[in-house]
Amino acid sequence: METLILATNNKNKLREIREMLAGTEIRVVSQGEAGYDFEVEENGKTYSENAEIKARAIWNAAQEKGEKCIMVLADDSGLSVDALNGEPGVYSHRWAGENATDADRNAKLLEEMKDVPEDYRGAHFACVMCLVDTEGVSHIFEGRVEGTILYAPGGENGFGYDPVFGVGGRSFAEFSPEEKNSVSHRRNALVKVLQYFHSK
Repeated sequence: METLILATNNKNKLREIREMLAGTEIRVVSQGEAGYDFEVEENGKTYSENAEIKARAIWNAAQEKGEKCIMVLADDSGLSVDALNGEPGVYSHRWAGENATDADRNAKLLEEMKDVPEDYRGAHFACVMCLVDTEGVSHIFEGRVEGTILYAPGGENGFGYDPVFGVGGRSFAEFSPEEKNSVSHRRNALVKVLQYFHSK
């Protein structure tokens, strides 16, 4: 079984990726569980830059400890809204301020979109994953899911912008975890990661 260190302290991302990889030959260990309990500054200008910064930081730390045969996976993701020229994009988490909550971010988005008609409320979630393999080579995988921005938040599941992102008339927060994991941007990127493992 392959062991994969996930370079994140985000419990929601860890849970989703573990759920999606359950039953595969890959065991997911969080960076904290692996002994790398530090925050990595995400100062890239693209999802792929941020994902690689995080994965590379954990991989380098492992090399310094003498742990040679490890692989590290990191992701960066965000919401791009057509009517806002792609914002918030790579700045999705910080868009409403450094200490903003998910509710704050969703409230800001709905305020920005309050006068936008239905036909112009298109949006997509993007997820870029960076896998640093045992040789230190980076591999980039991207997934997307198309949707719309709703007029009000709905649902109790999910996290981030899920309550205001609609697919098929429901918010992502109204999807069950299993439903979301079958169609999400994170799932679509992870499928490509699995294809890489199967091609080795």
